[in-house]
Amino acid sequence: MSKTKTLILGTLLALGSWAVPASAVNLSIGIDVGPPPAQVEVIPPPRAGFVWAPGYWDWEGSRHVWVAGHWLAGRPGFYWVPERWEQHAEERGHHWHFEPGHWEKNHGNWERDPGRHR
Repeated sequence: MSKTKTLILGTLLALGSWAVPASAVNLSIGIDVGPPPAQVEVIPPPRAGFVWAPGYWDWEGSRHVWVAGHWLAGRPGFYWVPERWEQHAEERGHHWHFEPGHWEKNHGNWERDPGRHR
């Protein structure tokens, strides 16, 4: 999590929202600057029981900062949806919004199961 997001979450918790679990807080901040092109990463050889999470651009205060790809411990029955930036002109104006990476249940669709690709 970026320092800015951590600071915002900490401030919200300190202001009395402590009754809400931190995992239930989903902050979405729009910015006017789209991310640069993804950096080229050399993906290491597969590791049994792990899934590769590709690198992505995070937003820290006033600029994009590259977060390198890394291995995540696999979760049987789930696949990893990587972090990404989206621009929704109709819904949120022309701002860019960060969508955090997350695990999704694999409902038998092997094509989306990263463990079967690597």
